[in-house]
Amino acid sequence: MTSSTPATPRKSSSLTERRKAATRMEIARAAARLFVTQGLRATRAEDIARAAGIAPRTFYRYFATKEEAVAPLYAEGARRWTDAVRDAPAHLPVTQALDHAVRHTFTPGAGISAASWQWVRTLIRMADGHPAVRKVWAEVCQTSERTLAEVLAARARTAAGTRTAAGGGGGAVAATDSAAATDSAAAGGGAVAGGPDNVAQDLFPQLRFAAACAAAAVRVAVEAWAIGEAPAEGPEGPAALALRNLAALRDFTWEPGQPGQPGEPGRTV
Repeated sequence: MTSSTPATPRKSSSLTERRKAATRMEIARAAARLFVTQGLRATRAEDIARAAGIAPRTFYRYFATKEEAVAPLYAEGARRWTDAVRDAPAHLPVTQALDHAVRHTFTPGAGISAASWQWVRTLIRMADGHPAVRKVWAEVCQTSERTLAEVLAARARTAAGTRTAAGGGGGAVAATDSAAATDSAAAGGGAVAGGPDNVAQDLFPQLRFAAACAAAAVRVAVEAWAIGEAPAEGPEGPAALALRNLAALRDFTWEPGQPGQPGEPGRTV
């Protein structure tokens, strides 16, 4: 057996997963179109399957209920948001990275088109009016929140590595990193290994809290816009509302472990 043989199943598996994801999204789009045009109650899973060009049994291999069929659309919007935070310039503090992500995700034309935002409005309103869809929306939001925490952890790890490198292994910066690691261990209950790779892990409970606050600020903005009639652009659009909500949290401790008040993580403003 050659060394290249084991790579074949991995490639096949990757292709299979991509095909499954594409099928899930096609079903989701078909479901959304039917929900919008003929209503949720009047739409059956069999109708969605027919519109997506698949058999009903195939539909049920991907989704347990018709309401779950819109989950990929919700998840795609959430993924765009967390990806934008991840892709924000590494030198930006968390507050600016979050603002950067909002502008690149929720401004019509930058993330999705203005016409697509009307679909977003319809889907969010659907979640507000139907408990089964609301459950799907809530689950996607919870998953996105955890993903955002992991993104913030990666940014904290990068920032810690930068501070350590800038300090040259000693001096005030090295002392700051040591204090940050000690604070994080005290808060998280874990041992301190001393390296920047451990910073994000030690601070993960605080980062989960930070992610929850940021995710709530954005989610509430999108929901508030969706139930109103304001256009997606302008001062009452989802981007403007999200930026205002995040601005209200300016004094929040986004980056625990930075020097700040005695006995507390510092603030990034």
